[in-house]
Amino acid sequence: MRILVVGGTGLIGAHVVEVLGERGHAATTMARSAGPGVDHVLDLGAASVDELRSLLAGHDGVVYAARSDEQRPLPKPIHPAFRRDMVDPVVRLFTAARAEGLTCGVIMGSYYTYFDRLHPEWRLPQRHVYIRCRVEQAAEARAAAGPDLPIAVLELPFVFGRAGDRLPNWAGPLDGWARSRAPLAAPVGGTAATTARNVAEVAVGALERADGADIPVADENLTWHDLIGRIAAAVGRERRVRHLPAGIVRAAVRSGGVLQSLGRKESGINPAHVAGLMLARLFVEPPSGRPLDAALRETFEDRSAG
Repeated sequence: MRILVVGGTGLIGAHVVEVLGERGHAATTMARSAGPGVDHVLDLGAASVDELRSLLAGHDGVVYAARSDEQRPLPKPIHPAFRRDMVDPVVRLFTAARAEGLTCGVIMGSYYTYFDRLHPEWRLPQRHVYIRCRVEQAAEARAAAGPDLPIAVLELPFVFGRAGDRLPNWAGPLDGWARSRAPLAAPVGGTAATTARNVAEVAVGALERADGADIPVADENLTWHDLIGRIAAAVGRERRVRHLPAGIVRAAVRSGGVLQSLGRKESGINPAHVAGLMLARLFVEPPSGRPLDAALRETFEDRSAG
């Protein structure tokens, strides 16, 4: 197959390109700016359907691996801005893909949509604009693609690993904290986690099967205590991880929400409701059981050495 990878030089996209090559497929990459490994420079947010059709001509499938930042605060109301970033470009992309006769597609999504299906009583799309737009992204992309272009949505948790100098966007703050002399503390709750390599293998498998399912991806389920402890071990500073009381977590995120409100801003994950997510066990069942240790070390290796 010949596959266009949107965001093909990012952490996950670069691994998708690698796995496609290993399995005998051809990959072309698209990114917003020129650089090593970029075949086509195009801003998906500004591209028209006709421009995308020209880019997609001759391809069999497309992978959307562009990154969205759910934490960035924006002036209220934020839903239109998040739609312009997350939903509208994907709809144009798969409208063009359908017109060009592509037969498979993958969207890199979020495990929050998995938990929305599992726990509708949590009202995640109603409380968090980012999750609402992830739900809209999947539904509207599939409507634009039509029945002959199945789209697999990979529902991703924390992703470990690296691709060149590309790291998870949350790795920097955790790396600095783990290396500092500040106390390490974690609340109850936890998260599923996976690796960029595993995500790429699942994505390419979905393309090969022309799979149109929602696919939650997880290698291990970790409590926050375990995760922080393993990150500390990965940077070579094994220390005790203290318990962080739930009341402190709720107060901290509430104060962050107050500051945002005073500035008439909001983030995609609403601080007024984020404590409930942080204190829950956001575990995906069943995990693959693949160990994360190598990807953890790779993510938090000392980049100043040498």
